[in-house]
Amino acid sequence: MSEQFNPRAALAIGITVLCWASAFVSIRDAGRHLDPGPLTLGRAAIAAIVLLAVWAIRREGLPARAAWPGILTAGVLWFGLYMVALNWGEQLVDAGTAALIVNIGPILIALLGGWFLKEGFPPRLFLGIAISFAGVAVVSLSMSRDGASSVLGVLLCLVSAVTYAISVVVQKPTLKHCSSLQFTAFGNLIAAVLCLPFAPLLFSELESAPTSATLHVLYLGLFPTALAFLTWGYALRFTTAGKLGATTYVVPAIVVGMSWLLLDEIPTWLTLAGGALALVGVAISRSRGRKNTDATSKPPLEPAAADGADVPVAKP
Repeated sequence: MSEQFNPRAALAIGITVLCWASAFVSIRDAGRHLDPGPLTLGRAAIAAIVLLAVWAIRREGLPARAAWPGILTAGVLWFGLYMVALNWGEQLVDAGTAALIVNIGPILIALLGGWFLKEGFPPRLFLGIAISFAGVAVVSLSMSRDGASSVLGVLLCLVSAVTYAISVVVQKPTLKHCSSLQFTAFGNLIAAVLCLPFAPLLFSELESAPTSATLHVLYLGLFPTALAFLTWGYALRFTTAGKLGATTYVVPAIVVGMSWLLLDEIPTWLTLAGGALALVGVAISRSRGRKNTDATSKPPLEPAAADGADVPVAKP
């Protein structure tokens, strides 16, 4: 099934990519004052409060029963374990190394999506993934000058990549039974409840931390979590999990630019080359390729023969 360009979906994934890129910078700074668990609790709680308020105003009602297994899985793995592992991992390894390892996720998404969601294995997708991964590797090498990467930090980032991939593959069919708002709101609520034991530590750390730490928690909850996961879920309705996952390879390149502007870290030519390579890979993975010359002479496939998961939905 050919994918038609959807400007709203394109805008949604653009917002997601920008917010998730900024999260790397915010987590790094907040991690100097907050432990991984408390930071996850603050981020998930803020996102849950805001999104549940919007959910109540919109009167969407509770998700269908068929959606709850996927929401529960994402609440535990994506909004919970992924966040804790990434927060902890970024305290032990530099941002470039973390970005490289987490960006193994789209490769796992493409593989899992091909098997479990019957999305297939388009050659252009894997060619784009290979090129983008090489670009991310170059960016990581250029940012990892001190060579002080912790084995534990690498393993934690790997946990983030795996939980991220599993959650996206679970999310795709779940969105047939609930809205992106319902999925994100209740997923964050589940994560916040699971992280409640960190509440005393969160309040004590925020009390002794500078105001910037509190602002980071607010920002992470409102934008990289509440907004970005909402727009991600919306965009996922209009494309395959594998192709959407591949677009996150843009994140490391954006992180480099943000570090340049916010942290006065001037990227080397190697960093810029790696970022450009990652962008080329994304472009290839998103391309459709040439249509068969005799395609117009053949009747189109019935909807059932296409990817049944790619069902456009009017509302986010």
